[in-house]
Amino acid sequence: MEYLDIVDEQGQPTGEIVSRTLAHTKGIRHRTAHIWIVRRENEHFQVLMQKRAMSKDSFPGKYDTSSAGHIQAGDEPLASGLRELSRMLAAQGVTSFLPTTIHAKPEDLEFAGCIHGNFAEEFHGKIFRDNEIAFVYVYQQPVDIETLVLQKEEVESVRWFDLEETYQNCRNRNTQFCAPVPGLEVVRQYLYR
Repeated sequence: MEYLDIVDEQGQPTGEIVSRTLAHTKGIRHRTAHIWIVRRENEHFQVLMQKRAMSKDSFPGKYDTSSAGHIQAGDEPLASGLRELSRMLAAQGVTSFLPTTIHAKPEDLEFAGCIHGNFAEEFHGKIFRDNEIAFVYVYQQPVDIETLVLQKEEVESVRWFDLEETYQNCRNRNTQFCAPVPGLEVVRQYLYR
């Protein structure tokens, strides 16, 4: 079973823990790490979006943050973000043809800020409540999506999107996307500073 730290409004652990299932059943505040993979293409920023697997308990089949996941109880946001990035999006080894991870180092993840997400929606016939403090990071190292081996239980596919078009689609509630608008705003502010 996956356990999460219960956190205060600033994302600091309170000393209590909760199961992931109970956190989403009751809407208990917890932490996540969101990593946005970004590149420049023809003077524009693009973001790598993951299409969530249809079996996901929330937003199945929608385009979302490049890599995101819960921060396990006792873990720190940066370490959790690095682990999530390597777990969900693995790169195919050039010579060995065995899956290897995106080799992100702590200095490769640039902290952009925190956001608070809070919603309740029905998926698969059950109410899913999310009350999270997300630590948002930007990863700007080269990524060749043709060599990625995706964790199929989590990610159906990945695709590059124009950052500004994605931001407008999410603001306009385009049903193809589920990425949090505040997360995109933090990324935009960070990149255009």
